[in-house]
Amino acid sequence: MKVERVYTARIMATTRHAPIIEAAAAMRRYGVGSLLVLEGSAPSSKAVGIVTDRDLALEGFASESSEVGQAMTPVVATVRASADVHEALALMRGHGARRPVVTDDAGEIGGIVSIDDIVDGLAVELAAAAAVLKGGS
Repeated sequence: MKVERVYTARIMATTRHAPIIEAAAAMRRYGVGSLLVLEGSAPSSKAVGIVTDRDLALEGFASESSEVGQAMTPVVATVRASADVHEALALMRGHGARRPVVTDDAGEIGGIVSIDDIVDGLAVELAAAAAVLKGGS
């Protein structure tokens, strides 16, 4: 199975200079646990990090002037949408990255893939295989 079948294409993003309180509010408003940290303007924005709800909790909202850049984890892992999910899993293990950025063949950001995305995709495939084995359609 390819990453392009399971990744989350809806990107919620912020900048490294955004206040942490705004990042937390955005996560709550959109029901997400992470924001991609971008530098530059669209469409040539570059992913420079990711900030998660855990990062914000660990930072402890040190002060109202705290910025996302103080809490974010630098992006070190990217995977192509055309890659196999097993390659994505190996990358996650090798880099300790829980949410690698997904890019197209030109290197443009397409989204993020999480372990939950991969598990959900594999579960659908296994259920289909089980249905075939049981004589279903």
